[in-house]
Amino acid sequence: MSSAVKDQLQQMSTTYDSLLLELNMIWDEVGEPDMARDRMLLELEQEWLDVYRRKVDQANRCRAQLRQAIADAEAELAGICSAMSEPPIHVRQSNQKLHGLREELNAIVPYLEEMRKKKVERWDQFVDVIEQIKKVASEIRPSDFVPFIIPVDQSDLSLRKLDELTKELQSLQKEKSDRLKQVMEHLSTLHLLCEVLGVDFKQTVYEVHPSLGEADGSKNLSNSTIERLASAVNRLRELKVQRMQKLQDLASSMLELWNLMDTPLEEQQMFQNLTCNIAASEHEITGPNTLSTDFLSYVESEVLRLEQLKASKMKDLVLKKKTELEDHRRRAHLIGEEGYAAEFSDEAIEAGAVDPALVLEQIEAHIATVKEEAFSRKDILEKVERWLNACEEEAWLEDYNKDDNRYNAGRGGPLDTQKG
Repeated sequence: MSSAVKDQLQQMSTTYDSLLLELNMIWDEVGEPDMARDRMLLELEQEWLDVYRRKVDQANRCRAQLRQAIADAEAELAGICSAMSEPPIHVRQSNQKLHGLREELNAIVPYLEEMRKKKVERWDQFVDVIEQIKKVASEIRPSDFVPFIIPVDQSDLSLRKLDELTKELQSLQKEKSDRLKQVMEHLSTLHLLCEVLGVDFKQTVYEVHPSLGEADGSKNLSNSTIERLASAVNRLRELKVQRMQKLQDLASSMLELWNLMDTPLEEQQMFQNLTCNIAASEHEITGPNTLSTDFLSYVESEVLRLEQLKASKMKDLVLKKKTELEDHRRRAHLIGEEGYAAEFSDEAIEAGAVDPALVLEQIEAHIATVKEEAFSRKDILEKVERWLNACEEEAWLEDYNKDDNRYNAGRGGPLDTQKG
């Protein structure tokens, strides 16, 4: 106890004695009985004891609170150090000059506040990583994703645990990057297919998943989305192959009709882009709307027009080829082989009993046969030709000799007659 406090207590004791003396003097003057005086003095002593007891109780409570605060602070400090895998901090062992509980508590508080700050910073790191994990995982595995449960007690905030979560995040980010690359490749392929087929790309993508058509914002990268996207690509690729085959068939028909009807090159130039793809593979056809329904309809209408034109010209073409066949037969001296004429009768063609194209094909075959036969007996035909010419000249001379007026003509007349 300090000397100042001792002096103050001594002064208070003197005051107490003087007050008690004054009280007795008053009681003497009043004539207060001794019993009443004793009772009053006992009451004063009791009140004094009560005041001291309250102060003692208050001091005990303060001491208990300080001890509890110290224990709580030490426990919290130890818990934070344990959760963060930090070495424990022992304030009392590190500072032996502490006097009293208040100094001890005041010595612990700065360490505790510092560790609390570190814990909050560490916790913010955990929350940031976990939130990123949730976001990435929900994008790539929304159907089977089980949300991460953030530990409420925060019992493990060690760097090891943070490193584990960071590696998990990096793994998910890599998976997301791989999935995004796969999705972008599918979207690029799908865009090319839609462009070639004349299909609405945005609508096609929206039907797969609405997020895929958004320029901004994250895209759904789940397995189901990738599967639906791949399915859409395969479906359009199959459609492209079907339309490509159909277009190539139309192009072949168009070329055949052009060759058959000797279509001018100027008219053929209008479909040059079509005919140059007649033998192209699936990946070589990349032009916009090359396989659209409108373009296919346009080509079909052109082929139909050519077929109708072919039908109208087929009779003339058959007659032309028949004349050509007769000419080849006459020059080859194939006489007495007229059985083929029934096959190519004009009446059968007019009645529709036979296909003009088939008749034309048969005539072409006969022409080829006649040419081969004529070539095989070329020498004989030349000899026959010379013999016929000699017979003709001999017959003319015989007629000339029988003509009685052969000498009446002018000079050169017989020669002119022979030429005639």
